[in-house]
Amino acid sequence: MSPQGRPKGEHRSARHKSTPMRCGRFAFLPTALRAFALASGLLAAAAAAQDDVPFITTPDKVTLGMLELAGVGPADHLIDLGSGDGRIVITAARRFGARGLGVEIVPELVKKSRELARVAGVQERVEFREQDLFTTDLGGASVVTMYLLPAVNLQLRPRLLALAPGTRVVSHDWDMGDWLPDRTVTVDVPDKAVGKEKVSRIHLWIVPAAVQGAWCAPGRRLEITQRFQTFSATLTSTASPVPLVFDGRIEGSTLRAHGMQPIELRIEGGALRTRRAEIATAPGWPAEAQFERATSRSC
Repeated sequence: MSPQGRPKGEHRSARHKSTPMRCGRFAFLPTALRAFALASGLLAAAAAAQDDVPFITTPDKVTLGMLELAGVGPADHLIDLGSGDGRIVITAARRFGARGLGVEIVPELVKKSRELARVAGVQERVEFREQDLFTTDLGGASVVTMYLLPAVNLQLRPRLLALAPGTRVVSHDWDMGDWLPDRTVTVDVPDKAVGKEKVSRIHLWIVPAAVQGAWCAPGRRLEITQRFQTFSATLTSTASPVPLVFDGRIEGSTLRAHGMQPIELRIEGGALRTRRAEIATAPGWPAEAQFERATSRSC
């Protein structure tokens, strides 16, 4: 599931009874992975355990690529969804100084993960639980890693978008549908077991603040339309008959306008504030402002 994790680690997702991961539902898998599933007997296994996501080996090179892309460091708490033998969590702790939690439903793999953590000397900084990823509390994570199938990613997407702004989400190969990654890197993986193409794509998302709606400041109203990490905004002011219209990108808690560098806002304490007064010089834009969420249709 989660970013892989191990030089030769196995990944397995959590069991989820209501998940549409049934035998016969493997049709949504890419051709290469369906061929792999057929050749390795995964479809037969799915018939016996209809709610399992298949094991897929994750190379070390991809594990390191995922952790590096997320910028993992000592201040991070990483949660790996479907942690297999735990190597991504262990690598995050051993090489990057992070703390981590691995979630896995196979008891033998959880036991193995704990033993590998002890051998690596990081048992005080990591934890492994036999637990369903769909019931796992993600609230304490600053980084979430995954190596899951596309349908599972989409099921998790609402919960990931609800995490604290700035939380990094990293997925091996599979995307999040129309929530486009903030960054994607391609890693050569000569020993990749799935598919003819010996590369892996690592996707990074930075959870954006939820800013959709109307915001009010004295004499001004800011209307924002948001789509994941992009936004469009209209500022109307009693001091100007012409509204200021702009769009841009949300980077965690910060909103930056495209082509209008002077406009930069940040969510602070529930308010939307001009990030630096000295840069707020765009025509019609206040030199200093604090917008609060509108409580009615008019400010």
